[in-house]
Amino acid sequence: MNSKEFARRRKNLLHMVGAGGIAILPAAPIRTRSRDVEYRFRQDSDFYYLTGFAEPEAVAVIAPGRKNGEYLMFCRERDAERERWDGKRMGPAGVTEHYGADDAFPIDDIDDILPGLMESCERVYYTMGLYPDFDTRIADWVNSLRSRGNRGVHTPQEFVALDHLLHDMRLYKSRAEISAMRKSAKVAVSAHTRAMQMVEPGLYEYQVEAEFIHEFRKHDARYSYSPIVASGVNACTLHYVENGAQLEDGELLLIDAGCELDYYASDITRTYPVSGKFTPEQRAIYEIVLEAQLAAIAKTCKHNHWNDPHDAAIRVVTKGLKKIGLLEGSLPRLIKDSAYREFYMHRTGHWIGIDVHDVGDYKVGDEWRLLEPGMVTTVEPGIYIPGSRKIPKRWRNIGIRIEDDVAVTSAGPDVLTKGLVKDPDDIEALMQH
Repeated sequence: MNSKEFARRRKNLLHMVGAGGIAILPAAPIRTRSRDVEYRFRQDSDFYYLTGFAEPEAVAVIAPGRKNGEYLMFCRERDAERERWDGKRMGPAGVTEHYGADDAFPIDDIDDILPGLMESCERVYYTMGLYPDFDTRIADWVNSLRSRGNRGVHTPQEFVALDHLLHDMRLYKSRAEISAMRKSAKVAVSAHTRAMQMVEPGLYEYQVEAEFIHEFRKHDARYSYSPIVASGVNACTLHYVENGAQLEDGELLLIDAGCELDYYASDITRTYPVSGKFTPEQRAIYEIVLEAQLAAIAKTCKHNHWNDPHDAAIRVVTKGLKKIGLLEGSLPRLIKDSAYREFYMHRTGHWIGIDVHDVGDYKVGDEWRLLEPGMVTTVEPGIYIPGSRKIPKRWRNIGIRIEDDVAVTSAGPDVLTKGLVKDPDDIEALMQH
């Protein structure tokens, strides 16, 4: 991402915070996986959105009107010994040179410097509850200022939820962000295509998962979430992630996998036959889900509201299940009674961006949010038929979901993941190669 993109975001936030305010954002903490083994560090999304800085032990500060610079960073100092173990650090000088900070200080000096910056402010913009240890430090700084109130030391009068401002900003993707998401989608499409061409009976789900790891890392990407590689009845478990079963002839394989590239996520699901050819029952359910997805994508347009794509998918799914005999009754009554929820129990999409389940309100007040250019959502209807004895045997244990990433534009829906086949005939043709 170009440094000018981060500068533009900070400038927008600077105007929203305004004179008399200060915004404080801590970096993500380092997490322990077990004993002395740490998880691979991944920067806090809000922090990265504003700074592009991917090191831990850092705090970004936006201080409108500060004479010596309005964008400050506290970060680790250069340390040759630690860098031999953990890798290069930017240090304060590097942050000002490469990351656009007006001023930078060692993180160890934050207790001496930040309270003084807060002292002159009326409002503190901060996200409470995300990092409890840092919440405590904020409280300590404020209490320290209050304890000196009888000596004329000023104390901020108001705390404002910073995430409310930032998350509304993040909901509207810029051209640069859409371009980044398109690149992430392209890598994910390539990985799904690779998997689709190697699937055959006898393989294990984890072997298919390995194809995604290979393709993602080949392009310097990583999983954006734990992948679902679910064959047969496993596909009816929405968050199945064990990925340990053997693929059997006659089953379907549902793969929900996306990557994160340069901090932007993709999220794709495809379902296809292990043998390379759908059975008549599998194709019948598949075509209902595909029709529902296409109807939902068509509704992913500006001026429609957030729930319009879901309503479109529900109608198609309910009508299709009624047609094949899994639901009985009038279509309006079945929809009103949510009869479809026995087979389709989740929403049709979610925001996507830096986080795979990205930030942004779905409602404004009591009303569904209107879709506007720059918003990006997944569109992912599905049908999951359990192995219940009340279900005719030919329909049992079929789980199908089809998911794409769709950007709202002035010209209509832009499917970022359109490079991956989903027509059943095209799937069968690809799997024969």
